[in-house]
Amino acid sequence: MNLYQIVIGLLSIVCGAPIVEQTQPVELLFAGDAMMHQAQLDKASEIAAGKGYDFSECYRMIAPEIQAADYAVVNLEVPLGGGPKYSGYPCFSAPDSYAEELKKAGFDLFLTANNHCLDRGDRGAKRTIAYLDSVEYDHIGTYQSEQQRRERVPFIKSVNGMRIGFLNYTYGTNGIEAREGTEVALIDRNQIADEIRRTRQAGAEIVCVAIHWGVEYVLIQNRNQEDLAKFLVDQGVDLIIGGHPHVVQPMKVVRNEKEGKDVLIVYSLGNFISNMKTADTRGGALLYVTLDRDENGKARFKKAAYETVYAAKPEGKGNYLVIPGWKTDSIPANQRQHFELFERGANKIFNQYNVGVERRYKRAK
Repeated sequence: MNLYQIVIGLLSIVCGAPIVEQTQPVELLFAGDAMMHQAQLDKASEIAAGKGYDFSECYRMIAPEIQAADYAVVNLEVPLGGGPKYSGYPCFSAPDSYAEELKKAGFDLFLTANNHCLDRGDRGAKRTIAYLDSVEYDHIGTYQSEQQRRERVPFIKSVNGMRIGFLNYTYGTNGIEAREGTEVALIDRNQIADEIRRTRQAGAEIVCVAIHWGVEYVLIQNRNQEDLAKFLVDQGVDLIIGGHPHVVQPMKVVRNEKEGKDVLIVYSLGNFISNMKTADTRGGALLYVTLDRDENGKARFKKAAYETVYAAKPEGKGNYLVIPGWKTDSIPANQRQHFELFERGANKIFNQYNVGVERRYKRAK
C-alpha cells in the first residue's frame, strides 16, 4: 500500500464514507473459445520438428490488439493434461505451451469452467489448475477442491485503480463427473447469487460473469439464456459474457432501472481459434468493454464495441493464424470465400439483433 492509498483510507475513516480513488477509464477485452483440435496439435508438432509443440505463429497478427487492452480474458476450452500424448475432439488435452502462447499474445485471465474441463478427468483438471498456478496466470472456474473455491472466490482484480470482480460458470461437463473432489463452477442460481453478493462485499466495484451456456451452432440465444441473463441483471452484475455455441450470438446493452445503470449482455463470442469447418464456426468476435466513473465517482460500464476474428487454416509450412476481420488482405485466397461467408453470417446477426454495441473499426468502402 502506497502513501496515497493510506491517505485515502484515513480520509474515508474521518469522513465516515468511502473516498473513491481517482482512476483512469479501463478497457477490457474478451475473446471467445480457444479450442485445440487434433489438426492444430499435428501442425504445431510438425513446426516444432520433434521438439514439443510450437504455437508461436498463431497470434502474431492479433497480439497487438490484445496487448493494447488493460486486461484481456479468454476461454481456455481445453485441459492441460500433461504429456506425452495429447488429443483433440472429443476429449481434449493440450500441451502447456498452448497456454503459454495465449499468455504471450496478451491474455491475462483464463476461464476454465466449460464443458470440456473434465475431458481428462480430475487428474487433467487438477493439473491444469496446478500448472496455471505455477506460472502465475490468473484463472477462474475450476478448483482443486471445494475449500480452494471458497478461498479463491471472490476473484477481484484492480485494473487502473478500479476493482473488478470476475466469476465463471458452466452449464455442465459433457456428463463427466468429478470423482476426486475437483470443484467445477456449475450454473447453480443460489450459489451464483451468493458468490455475486460476496464479490460485492469484498469490494468489487464492477462484477463480470463469464458463462458457458446455450446451444452449439445456433446463432440466436434461447429462452434459458435470456432467463438466466435476467437473473444475473437482477443480481446487480455489470457484464455478462457468454460462450459455448462456437458461433457468435447477439450483444445487448440493457438497463437495470433499480440500480440506475446499463448492463452488457453478450450471448456468445464464438470461436477464437479452432479447426472447425463450417463457415459460422471459423471465427468469432473480440469484445472491447470500456469502464469509467460517473460524476459521483461510481464505477460503471460505459460502452462496448466488437470486432471479428477469423481462424485461417495453415498455408504451406505456416500454422493456424488468427486474423483480424478488418485485415481482409491477409486472408488466404483459397479461404476468402469461407471468410466472407463467416463475415456475412456474423454481420447479419449483429446488424439485426445487437442493441447498443457496434463494430469498433470502420471498413474501407
